Amino acid sequence: MTQIMESRISVEVDMSVNGTQKHTCRLPQWITFLVRVAITICLFTTCAGITNISYASGSNVPTPSENNNSKKTVYLSFDDGPGVHTREVLDILSKEEIPATFFVLGEQAQRNPELIRAIVEDGHAVGNHTFNHNYKQLYSDFKEFWKQIKQTEEVIYGITGLRPNLVRAPGGSYGHFDQSYFDLLQQGGYTVMDWNVDSGDSKRKGVPASEILLNATKVPAGTSSVIVLMHDGGAHAETVKALPEIIRYYKEQNYQFDTIKASDETVQFRVKSDGAYASRKAPGKAWIAEHVESNSELWLAGKELKVEIGMAAATLRSGEFRVEEQQIMVPLRSFMKKFGSNARWDAETRTASVVWKDRTIYANSISGELTSGRLGQAGDNVKGKVRSQGGTTWVPLRDLLEQMGLSIQSMKSNKVEWTVKANIPVAAVGRGNLTIYV
Repeated sequence: MTQIMESRISVEVDMSVNGTQKHTCRLPQWITFLVRVAITICLFTTCAGITNISYASGSNVPTPSENNNSKKTVYLSFDDGPGVHTREVLDILSKEEIPATFFVLGEQAQRNPELIRAIVEDGHAVGNHTFNHNYKQLYSDFKEFWKQIKQTEEVIYGITGLRPNLVRAPGGSYGHFDQSYFDLLQQGGYTVMDWNVDSGDSKRKGVPASEILLNATKVPAGTSSVIVLMHDGGAHAETVKALPEIIRYYKEQNYQFDTIKASDETVQFRVKSDGAYASRKAPGKAWIAEHVESNSELWLAGKELKVEIGMAAATLRSGEFRVEEQQIMVPLRSFMKKFGSNARWDAETRTASVVWKDRTIYANSISGELTSGRLGQAGDNVKGKVRSQGGTTWVPLRDLLEQMGLSIQSMKSNKVEWTVKANIPVAAVGRGNLTIYV
């Protein structure tokens, strides 16, 4: 502690207008002592680099517990569908206003294309779960596994125009994958995602909802990012019964709900070392060069697309947009939904329309024209290259932003995402193609 050298200190108070008159007063020794103690403590804490600060009750600064809670995320995932219970699952998720990820089978997607469209239109993520779930075929040879991944991918692409690069192995990767499966899928642009919480709804036939709820909420200690395995394909009515309580649990524990993205940190089981597939041979270099090496280009190396319009922003996951002839193409309905607008479809004219502020935007899949007009007026400002595929209307991002009365201010790219910023209000812009810089 600093030694007290004086019993009084002088306080100068400027009382004059021009600052030339000064008054001096004397303070008692006890006040002098307290002032010096306070000064010493301030100097000590500053020099010591103390950074922990307590905020007054009622301040807007989050408490440590709030900070921790904001980092907790749960990813609800459903395998083996779409099936008889998928619509019920979608209805619950819609009511609770939360997203999920559906790892679908190609053969089921073929049977239920309308459910695949509903999954995408409701803002959920679609993952690839192979075509037929046949362990013997899938794990006898990587070429067969790859064949089924591509087969399912083409089915989903035909229905939605999206190519999912998120993969989950039937039964999980443990005991099925060797390192070559992981390596070759990654080289081809796919992300393999297992789980860290198993609801146990497929352990045996007729697992009751109470048991599913108990298992689905057993979070490993210290885990802040939870991927829950459930099933919507097959006989899983009990999973549907348990789902609202599962959601309630994670909401009460202050988890955020999100969809799994290919860019997320992977949750993968370790390679089983018992040599069950020791005789399985990896593909040769020529096959890998022909089928795997260029495959990742289908998803722009797995990047996401972030579009910022004023203070609003939306992110399209890898596979939710595509590039054609140096133009970024986006699905009209799901893109506008991210900014609070809903699209309508006129089957007679085969035209999708969407209202944005004081404009109505029209996308005609027959003429391929994208137009817009003020409310109550016919469309004008014709732009081209509207595509319709599998019930999804695709439009060029630049042209869509122009029809919304916006203009592209900047476009940047890094290793994980493209970022497009649009100006408000309208600015004159060129109508040339959007050049992509990687």
